Amino acid sequence: MRRLLLALAMLLFGLLAPPAFAHEVRPAYLEIDQTGANTYAAIWKQPTMGDVAIHLVPHLSNGWLEQAPADQYAADGFLIRRWSLRASGASPLDGQTVSIEGLADTITDVFVRVQLLNGNGLDTIMRPEAPQVRLALAKGAPTTVPAFLLLGIEHILTGPDHLLFVLGLLLIVRDRWALLKTVSAFTLAHSLTLAAATLGLIHLSTPVLNALIALSILFIAPEALRAQGGGTSLTIRYPWVVAFIFGLLHGMGFANGLSTLGLEKGALLLALVLFNIGVEIGQLTFIALVLALKRAFRLMAIEWAQPVALAPTYAIGALGAMWTIQYSAIVFGAV
Repeated sequence: MRRLLLALAMLLFGLLAPPAFAHEVRPAYLEIDQTGANTYAAIWKQPTMGDVAIHLVPHLSNGWLEQAPADQYAADGFLIRRWSLRASGASPLDGQTVSIEGLADTITDVFVRVQLLNGNGLDTIMRPEAPQVRLALAKGAPTTVPAFLLLGIEHILTGPDHLLFVLGLLLIVRDRWALLKTVSAFTLAHSLTLAAATLGLIHLSTPVLNALIALSILFIAPEALRAQGGGTSLTIRYPWVVAFIFGLLHGMGFANGLSTLGLEKGALLLALVLFNIGVEIGQLTFIALVLALKRAFRLMAIEWAQPVALAPTYAIGALGAMWTIQYSAIVFGAV
């Protein structure tokens, strides 16, 4: 397998050229609540990296969000703005358009929630390719069932940190039974911590968590290199153990986004289930792609030179080291 992953790894490496950060499941969040007959409250949360916030500015076509916010502060890895609004008319929000300035230039999603006193509302996810949405509130709109499913798939397939760790495991695993146990252990671990962290049962600061996830990628690279050289270690003999341990960290990383959305318990549980299913679909799709490449190269009897065969492993190690340094610098206040 180690000779068969160059194209895939080089594609990932090209997408992740320094100084990119590892992908996070932390969507921005815009919520507008009707608090009285003519009063509304709006909150905007956007993820930050240390003290740095990417350029994302929410706009509402009726001009409400152009007003200076009543409050603005940073907390738990987010820049937060709050507005207290007053309006007249029966449904001043219906038919208005929400747009996010700068969203098209990012890989960030935005969860939009609108709740009215009459029970009508809207829950939707905006993506960079569609940075605006029209608020159709007259008949109400429940949370789109596939939205969190697609979000889980998308964040796996565009999440290089998670995929590189999985790729490292695939470079180590030597047979189908070990592969089944390894994938199952990783799935179980990140599902457990995804649920626990999303429900607020466990918590780890985002910078520390990101540094630990990056360290897991850095850890897996020399183990894969050792396996490719015919060596052995605890990781190589029992890859499912390492998959389970580090899977716990990756699950907490997935939970960062869902736990900050402010959903009530029922909606949060639904989002959690759908998101986790999406994560598994995306992960299995990636594994299937890797195994398909393995089979295709075997059938074509392609033999790679050793430097080429080792390129995926070195790419994993280089990116893991880069992210570990970057996130550790944030933890210790260097950036």
